[in-house]
Amino acid sequence: MKGQIKDKRTAIREAALKLFTERGFQGTSTAQISKEAGVATGTLFNYFSTKEDLINGLYFEVKGELSRSMGEGIETESTFQDKLKKLWSNLINWGVDNQEKFLFVGQFCSSPYITKFTREEVIKEYVFLHNLVDEGIVTGEIRDFSSDLIIAMFYQGSRTVVNLIIDSDPSQDGNKVLEDGFQIIWRGLAKK
Repeated sequence: MKGQIKDKRTAIREAALKLFTERGFQGTSTAQISKEAGVATGTLFNYFSTKEDLINGLYFEVKGELSRSMGEGIETESTFQDKLKKLWSNLINWGVDNQEKFLFVGQFCSSPYITKFTREEVIKEYVFLHNLVDEGIVTGEIRDFSSDLIIAMFYQGSRTVVNLIIDSDPSQDGNKVLEDGFQIIWRGLAKK
């Protein structure tokens, strides 16, 4: 029975992710999500009390997955620049490998459907990122800009690079685009 519950919940979340990225929140009804997931609409409401509950749960789950992926292996890097580059590579590779999720995060990170509570909980997942940026400022590795601005520019730059890699000619070297993107970010941040 537990496996069946997990499968229905997973099917609902996967259907919602697909439809939200294709049609937006307002353009996606719970009936459409249920149909895509292969469950009754009543079943959807057994797992998620409202569409907003589903949206917030999905957002929290995807952002948490992204956070964990970004932080993988950073502690093994010795220099600040190497840590930042590892974080960048992890972010880009996750975006390329999880295009639908990456699109979902990009589309809806400032949506009014995402509650203040969910935003605050998600921020807790990214404390390591703020700490890393603050470390770079304190040690003089990077310029003393607002850490929120640095993180926002870093993320927006990653969106551009992910989209370039996804939309590029297959003969183009995605690793070069990733590296060039990092160099642009690094040169804008590094103290000369």
